[in-house]
Amino acid sequence: MNLRGTLSSALPLLVVAEPDEAQHLNTDLPILVTGPGKLAAGLSVLDLLAPLAPGMRPYGLVSLGTAGGLTDGLTGTHVIGSTFQHDLDGLALMALTGIDPNPRFVLGDGPVLATGDRFISSAEERAALASRADLVDMGGYAVVRVAQMLGLPIVVVRDVSDDAGAGAERTWKESVAHSSAQLGAWVESCHGTFATVSVRQPMD
Repeated sequence: MNLRGTLSSALPLLVVAEPDEAQHLNTDLPILVTGPGKLAAGLSVLDLLAPLAPGMRPYGLVSLGTAGGLTDGLTGTHVIGSTFQHDLDGLALMALTGIDPNPRFVLGDGPVLATGDRFISSAEERAALASRADLVDMGGYAVVRVAQMLGLPIVVVRDVSDDAGAGAERTWKESVAHSSAQLGAWVESCHGTFATVSVRQPMD
């Protein structure tokens, strides 16, 4: 976990997984680099913000990063509409306990983001996920979950860096700088005003 800048209740907190994703975020806003994966993403945000009094926390979270495209032809930068964990068998666990450990979180209209602790880079895995989601990453769901826990509004933005198929690792390495520039342009286009929303679940 690495925090760049100073937290303020007057500012949002930008959250990215990898330093490379932040390389072209030319902003004075605070940036938290969490490291990859759901555990690192969730715990980094929670460890940083939970000890603070509500009035001392950022007014919202802006989760920025790259994602693999699951829909053919999907490119560019997208504001995420909903997210779920693709690597947790929520239905089986709910049958055992009566509690859904993997609720889908709704943020508005927009692409569906599947999050899991796997870098998807095979045609088989991509095809299996494509029927349920438009994009896949490794940390977005966890950041949204912590935003819900802390009562913070959030916006999740992902730039398509690869197609989540064969060769995705190489494609990500080659395209992450471009994706960071695209995310930086999105941040600049907001002119300091971010359309963060409260996290909802479908039954709400």
